[in-house]
Amino acid sequence: MDRPASAAERNSAPILAVLRTEFRDRQDILEIGSGGGHHAVSFAMALPHVHWQTSDLDENHAAIRAQIEASGLRNVSPPLALDVRNASTPVQQYDAVYSSNTAHIMSASAVESMLPLVAAALVDDGVFCCYGPFKRDGRFNAPSNEAFDASLRSRDPEMGVRDLTDIDAILARHDMTRQRIYAMPSNNLLVVWQKWKR
Repeated sequence: MDRPASAAERNSAPILAVLRTEFRDRQDILEIGSGGGHHAVSFAMALPHVHWQTSDLDENHAAIRAQIEASGLRNVSPPLALDVRNASTPVQQYDAVYSSNTAHIMSASAVESMLPLVAAALVDDGVFCCYGPFKRDGRFNAPSNEAFDASLRSRDPEMGVRDLTDIDAILARHDMTRQRIYAMPSNNLLVVWQKWKR
C-alpha cells in the first residue's frame, strides 16, 4: 500500500508555482526549518539556477541529508545547525530566504527572534517567502484556521497562527516591507517581504 503523502509533498506544486516567479532572478536561497528536506530537494530540482541552503535543528539533519543524498543534486547544501532562538547573525548573506509551516509551531518569542535573523541574512533587495496559515488584522481567513489555531494553543499556549500585521511591524524595524500575498490551497498564504535597497 502506498504511504500517504506528507504535507510538504502535497503543497509543493502550488508553492513552486509561486517560487518560479519570486526566485526567477535569485540564486542563493536559505531555507529556515527544512524539516525532512522534501521542499529543498523538490525546489532545487525544479529551479536548477538556484543554490539551496538547508537548515534546521540538529535532530532533523539526518533526514535532510538522506533526502539530499538520494536526490544526487549538486545545488542543495547539507543543513546548517540553526535554532532561531539563539542563532547569531549569518556569516553569509542570501538573496532570498524561504520558510514553510514554521511560524505557527514556533513560540511567539522564537518568531520575534527569527524575523531579525531573516533580515540580517538577506542582501539589500532580497526577498523573504513564508508559507503557512496567517491572520490578517486579527481576523482568520477561514473557520478551519481558527480551529487550527485553537488546537495548536491547546497543545502549547506558545504556538498559534500569527498575524501578518505583527510580522509586518517587526520586519519594518529591520528595513523590510510586505510586497505580495498569494492565496494557496487549504486556506494558507505565501507571503513575500522585501528588504529595502540602501
